[in-house]
Amino acid sequence: MAEATIRDVAKRAQLSVATVSRVLNGFENVSEQARERIKTAVAELGYVPHAGARSLSLARNNAIGVVLPDLHGEFFSEIVRGMDREASRRGYLLLLSNLHAGGAQAANALRAMRGRVDGLIVMAPHLPADELAAALPRGLPSILINTREDSGQYPTIHLDNAAGVKAVVDHFAELGRKRLVHIAGPSGNIDAQEREIAFRAAVAAHGLSGVVVAGDFELHSGEAAIRQLLDQGAQFDAVFAANDNMAIGALEALRAAGKRVPEDIALAGFDDIPLARHLGVTTVRVRIAELGERALQRLVDRFAKDSGGDELHAPELVIRSTTDPKASR
Repeated sequence: MAEATIRDVAKRAQLSVATVSRVLNGFENVSEQARERIKTAVAELGYVPHAGARSLSLARNNAIGVVLPDLHGEFFSEIVRGMDREASRRGYLLLLSNLHAGGAQAANALRAMRGRVDGLIVMAPHLPADELAAALPRGLPSILINTREDSGQYPTIHLDNAAGVKAVVDHFAELGRKRLVHIAGPSGNIDAQEREIAFRAAVAAHGLSGVVVAGDFELHSGEAAIRQLLDQGAQFDAVFAANDNMAIGALEALRAAGKRVPEDIALAGFDDIPLARHLGVTTVRVRIAELGERALQRLVDRFAKDSGGDELHAPELVIRSTTDPKASR
C-alpha cells in the first residue's frame, strides 16, 4: 500500500492542501474544527510528514536540534550531557549533528533540521557571522553559543573568555612567574581568538614576557608546542593552554622532558573537563554541562515567549597541583 500524501490528508479532511500544510507546520491561523479534522485524517491514514515524524498534536516534534563543531571529546560530551538532562526534564529529545567545516556543509547540516525539530541550539565559534546567518533556517527558533552572530536576531550565550584568561595570568603573576607561554587554539575560532587577545593584554598589564605558539585544541598540539619550545631552548616558567586538552598534552611533554610541574614550570588550561580534574590541572572552570543546560532552558522558554538578548557565562579559576604543589587533585 502506498504511503499517504498531504493531498490524501486534505481529501480525507475535506480541506485544502494549504490549510493542511499550515496545521502541519504549526501555524495558528486555522480554526480548531479544521485542526481536529486534519488530526483525525492523519491518524486514520497513518500520514507522516516528509520532513520527519511529528507528534500527534501536530504542533510540536518534541525534539531539539543540537549542532556543535564536533561530537567527540570531553567538552562536547559534557555540554550534551547538560542539554540532555534538561531536555529529559522538559519532555524533549535531542537530534545531534556537527559543523566540522563552513560553507555548504554548515548550511546542509542546519537545514536538515528543519521540520524535524522545534528549535536549534547552535555552537559555531569557527564560522564567520555572514556564513552562519545565511545557514540558519529562517523562522526556526534558535539560540547561539559562542558565535560571531551579533545582529540581535537570536538569543545568545557567550563565555567571558577575557575574565577567565585574566584570572590565569593574575595567578601566574602572584606566583612570581615572569616568562609566560600561551598555546593558542585554532586561528579561525572565536574562543581561541578572544583568549589570545586577553592573554596578550593581561601579560602587558603585568609587565611580563609573553610568547604565543600555535595549537589546535587537540592534545597532541599541546605536546608538540612544548617539544618545539624546549628544542629551541626557549626559557619560560609558566604555560597557559587555551583548553584543557592542550594543557594535558603540554603536561605530558614537560614531564617527559624532566621538567617539574609546577616547581620548574606552572601550567594552566581552560574548560575544566573531567580529565583535567583527575590530573590536577589548574584551569578555568566553564561549568560545561551547566552551559548546555542553560542553552536548552532558554530555547524552550522562547517557545512560550520571546526572550532574546546576550547572556554572559562567567567562568572561575580553579587552582590545582599544576600551579600549587600543595593543592590536592
